[in-house]
Amino acid sequence: MREDVVEIVEDLPSAAPASADGWPVLVIDDDPAVHEGTRFALFDYVLEGRGLEIVSAYSAAEGRAILAARPDIAVVLLDVVMETEDAGLRLVDEVRTSLGNRTVRIILRTGQPGQAPERKVIVDYDINDYKAKTELTADKLFTTITAALRGYQQLAKLEATKRGLEIIVEAAATLYDLRSVRRLAEGVLTQIATLLDADCQGILLLRDGGRGEADLAVLAGSGCWQDRAGPAVEVLDEDLQACVRTALERAAHCFEGPRTLLYSRTGSGREVVVVIEAARPLSETDRDLVELFASRLAIVFDNVLLYEELQDANARLEERVLARTAELVRANQRLDAQRADLRRANQLKTEILGTVAHDLKNPLAVILGRAEMLDDLIALDPPAIEGVRTQVGHIRATARQLTSMVESLVADAMADALDISIRRESVDLAALAREVVEANAPLAARKGQAIALETRDAVTVSGDADRLREALENLVGNAIKYSPHGAPIVVAVEADADRGLVQVVDRGPGLQPEDAARVFGRFQRLSAKPTGGEGSTGLGLSIVKRIAELHGGEARAHSAGPGLGSTFTIAVPREDGEAPSTDPRP
Repeated sequence: MREDVVEIVEDLPSAAPASADGWPVLVIDDDPAVHEGTRFALFDYVLEGRGLEIVSAYSAAEGRAILAARPDIAVVLLDVVMETEDAGLRLVDEVRTSLGNRTVRIILRTGQPGQAPERKVIVDYDINDYKAKTELTADKLFTTITAALRGYQQLAKLEATKRGLEIIVEAAATLYDLRSVRRLAEGVLTQIATLLDADCQGILLLRDGGRGEADLAVLAGSGCWQDRAGPAVEVLDEDLQACVRTALERAAHCFEGPRTLLYSRTGSGREVVVVIEAARPLSETDRDLVELFASRLAIVFDNVLLYEELQDANARLEERVLARTAELVRANQRLDAQRADLRRANQLKTEILGTVAHDLKNPLAVILGRAEMLDDLIALDPPAIEGVRTQVGHIRATARQLTSMVESLVADAMADALDISIRRESVDLAALAREVVEANAPLAARKGQAIALETRDAVTVSGDADRLREALENLVGNAIKYSPHGAPIVVAVEADADRGLVQVVDRGPGLQPEDAARVFGRFQRLSAKPTGGEGSTGLGLSIVKRIAELHGGEARAHSAGPGLGSTFTIAVPREDGEAPSTDPRP
């Protein structure tokens, strides 16, 4: 027997148990003795402080299932002839193509070299070494496994670096799309966990311009730290605060045991600290990748912070523009209202001047004519005293008429003033109507007319007593003016559910069809004429309508037809909660 051939002896010591942290090596062979021999030859194998974890498969199908379940297998010792003469070679193709595992090192180990010629197999199949079972002594097996593991280690590191760089590139595109600092912080923690491909928890802190710990805030957390957002001194325990303090003092990355601290300083002077606690120690490749990832954080955070500041500035600018626009709109509205008021005032002036020219010309002519006649009577010798008295009486009556017309014009001008206001107070319409009736009774008596008042106890409305009295004066005055001698006039006050009502009923000429649409119009002269020669400006009823509307009420007129009299009504809202009285009082 050759000295360098491994010899299986039954009473030799059994192989040491595989380390749970050992290099995973898969032996695929249908000969159990090969498995035992391999375990015996490598039982004390150690590389970089790690032993071997030898996994056994006794067929190509079983080996494929293990490789599919365990992509971390580093080396495969593969037999060629098992279920079929080329089962091992077919498995090589499946591992590289179907499973896509390019990292695992495959050592073809055959007992029938003629069945799988070395040169052809090396060229046609993606294997890393070819050994005949007879040439694999303990030393050669040690050397072969070591070379294979070193190759695997380098490929694994390259693969991890490649995967990490792909993640960093993808993360950069994702993070640059974020427009919120808090969303960015959450995204950073997510990307770091993906980069490390390990269960980990983390927090991200930002110190915005200040130098003290009071200026340090936790923007986001993951794992068991996911709810720790807020001021660092309040949400972090002493241990974490000490770690963060260390990173800030050093202004550099720190790798302390299971914790990794990443430090970045942005161009705007802000400081970012990321604390990561992984379930496994970070490899050198892991550290290189997270440091590379962290080097991009400063730029990303500055971009997002500047974007937020720009958004805030835009929002403030938009608010100022909206406020300024609203102010300009209000100013334009005020100007439009002023122009409309000026147009109304100019129109009113024209109407008043026309009225003055028309309505005051005749009384003035009468006064001038009477004055000339008075002058002639005084010139007589002796003067005609009775004639003088007569003319003086006519002049006085005409002057009173002029005074009344001027007062009406002034009252209407006041009603059209821009600063007119209604004083709100409790007003008893019944008492007000009584005062107006008593004041106008002498005027009615001169024409043989009687004014009857029909009212209830108290009908209280919310309004301006002076304005309401003015409206009632106009209605009662019109009734006296247009009713024939001896005709009765009735003033009735009542209430419905929400309004107080005053009706003035006369036996005058009524309303012609053409009068119905313009009865409350300004400067409108109706077909009816005053029955006692009184003057009329055509303003009284328009004033009544304006006062009623300013109180939130209305004015209306009704007539059964020409010669059948008229009923004029004003309705004013009552005070809240008052029920109408039902006890009539004459």
